[in-house]
Amino acid sequence: MVKRSVVQPNTDWTGKYRPTSEPTTIMDKAIASAIFIASLLPAAHAGAAGDAQRGQVLYQSRCAACHSIDYNGVGPAHKGVFGRKVGSAPNFAYSPALQQSSVVWNEKTLDRWLANPEKFLPGQKMGFTVANAKERADLIAYLKQAASQ
Repeated sequence: MVKRSVVQPNTDWTGKYRPTSEPTTIMDKAIASAIFIASLLPAAHAGAAGDAQRGQVLYQSRCAACHSIDYNGVGPAHKGVFGRKVGSAPNFAYSPALQQSSVVWNEKTLDRWLANPEKFLPGQKMGFTVANAKERADLIAYLKQAASQ
């Protein structure tokens, strides 16, 4: 009787056990490395420029109830917001916290503001946050485009 060798699942050609998630060949390792590196790219790209078109849709659905580009409402107008000192839009009643702030609006400060206004400037009156970094980037891209015209 001839014994046949049986290759067990999850073993390589030497019979050594290899978990299925562990790369077994140089090509497998190269592919696994490429996938790992690619998985890091969205995180690194999160702070990059957003999509102004998508930002316009988000602005209209989430911001327009209180804000406008051209006129004050419940919140201040956004026309000229980039480069403007916080709490300085004309004819708007800001909270003391914003009136006393020395922050100037730019992409970074708007991102921090939208992520958590109360944490960024305690005592402010805006009770709304945008938790998703991509949505904040899109809104900021739209504001940068629309508020400068």
